[in-house]
Amino acid sequence: MGKQFNFVGLRFDHFHQFRLPMSTATKDNASATDPYFQSLFADRIGGADYGKGTEIYKFEKIKRAKRKALADHPDRKLLDFGIGENDAMADESVRKVMGDEVNKVENRGYADNGVAEYKAAAARFMQRNFGVKLDPATQINHCIGSKPAYAMLPACFINPGDITMMTVPGYPVAGTHTRYYGGEVFKLPLLAENGFLPDLDSIPDDVYRRTKLMVLNYPNSPTGTTCSPEFFEKVVALAKEKEFVVVQDAAHIMLTFDGKPRSFLETPGAMDVGVEVHSMSKGYDMIGWRMGFVCGHERIVSAFSDVKDNSDSGQFIATQKAAAAALDDDSIPQRINAKYRRRMEKLVATLKECGFECEMPGGTYFLYTKSPSGTKSGETFAAGEDATRHLIEQFGIVTVPWDDAGSYLRFSVTYVADTEAEEDALMAETKQRLGDAGLVWA
Repeated sequence: MGKQFNFVGLRFDHFHQFRLPMSTATKDNASATDPYFQSLFADRIGGADYGKGTEIYKFEKIKRAKRKALADHPDRKLLDFGIGENDAMADESVRKVMGDEVNKVENRGYADNGVAEYKAAAARFMQRNFGVKLDPATQINHCIGSKPAYAMLPACFINPGDITMMTVPGYPVAGTHTRYYGGEVFKLPLLAENGFLPDLDSIPDDVYRRTKLMVLNYPNSPTGTTCSPEFFEKVVALAKEKEFVVVQDAAHIMLTFDGKPRSFLETPGAMDVGVEVHSMSKGYDMIGWRMGFVCGHERIVSAFSDVKDNSDSGQFIATQKAAAAALDDDSIPQRINAKYRRRMEKLVATLKECGFECEMPGGTYFLYTKSPSGTKSGETFAAGEDATRHLIEQFGIVTVPWDDAGSYLRFSVTYVADTEAEEDALMAETKQRLGDAGLVWA
C-alpha cells in the first residue's frame, strides 16, 4: 500500500493554484447535519472533512482585499497586475475560420483523440520554429488545453510510492494528480542564487531512484526565466542515467524575449526521454478556447492518448481546425510577443524607479520580483502576501504573492489597455502610487 494523502477543501481558480490543506478526519466525526454521503468522499479530497475547511486561501484574501479597496475608495481605479490571462481576443483570422467551421456538418461529432489537420499543423509549427521533426500520427496528440495533460500524464506512470519532481513556485496540477495515485512530490525550489533553475546536483539518490517524472517549465512561470541549451542537455543526461521521464511545460514558449524560442525537443536525446506540452493560450490569445498538444516520444504520446481516450472525447473539431489555422500563421505570436515585450519593458523601468530589484525577464508575461519588507512609515511585511494586501487596500495596486521559495510578488502585463497611450498612463499612475507607498526592502 502506498502512503495515503488526505486533502481538504480542494479548489481551483483562474490564478492556477490549488488549495490542498491536510486532513486527519474519519467517517466517525461526521455531524448529524451532514448529508449521508459525507463519509463517502475520497481521502484524496478530504474524506469526511471535505467542504468543512475554514482556512482562507491566499487568492480569497486577495479578492477580499480588492473588495475592501473598492468599498473604501470607490473613486479610485484598481491597477490590476494580478490577472494571469491574455487581455485580447483571438486573432480575427482565427475567429473567421471558427465561424466557417462551426457551421459544417462534418464537424459536429466526437473528436476523440484529435483530427489530422491540427496534428499536422502542430508538426509544421515544431519543424518551422524549432527544427524538430515529428510524425503527426504517432508523436503528437491534442489536449483540451495543457491543464488536462498534466492531470493525465501522472496516470501513465505513477504508482503508489513513486515520485514526481516539480519546480516551485510552479503550476501544481501534475503534483496534485501524482498524489491522487498515491505518489509523492519532491519539490525543486527555484532560487535567485541558482538563476531560478533547479539544483539538480542536490537531489538525493534515493529520490532519483523513486522518480518517475520530472516536470519542468521554461520559459518559467512565474519567474520569467529561460534556460540554456546546456541545462536541457544536463536534464536529458540525468533522465537517461536515473531513468525518469521529462515533461516540459512550454505554455509560454512563444513569449520568449531573450532570443529565439527554444524547445526542449531540440536538445539531442530529448526525444528519447520525454514530451513537451504546448498551449494555444498564451502565445495565441486563445485562453478560453482550451487547445494544446503533447508531443515527443511516441510511446509516451501513445500512453497519454490511451488515458485521454478514457477521460474525454476530444475538443470540438471546429475549434481544432481554427487552432490549426493559428499555428500556421507565425505573425500572430509575433504580434503578441511584441505587445507583451513592450509592456514588460515599461513595467520594469517603472518598478526600478520605485525601488524594486528587477530586470527584463527572459520570457512570459510575468515579472517576478522580491517583495518589499515594509514601508518607511513603519509597516512591516512578514511575507509577500502581507505586502500584496497592503498595496491593494492602501494604494489600489493588485499583485500576486509567491512565498514558496522566498518572498516575491508577481506582476502581470496582461492588464487591459487598448492603446500605448493608455499603457503609458497606467505606468505613470503606478509610479505615483508606488512612490506614495514608500516601500523599503531589507
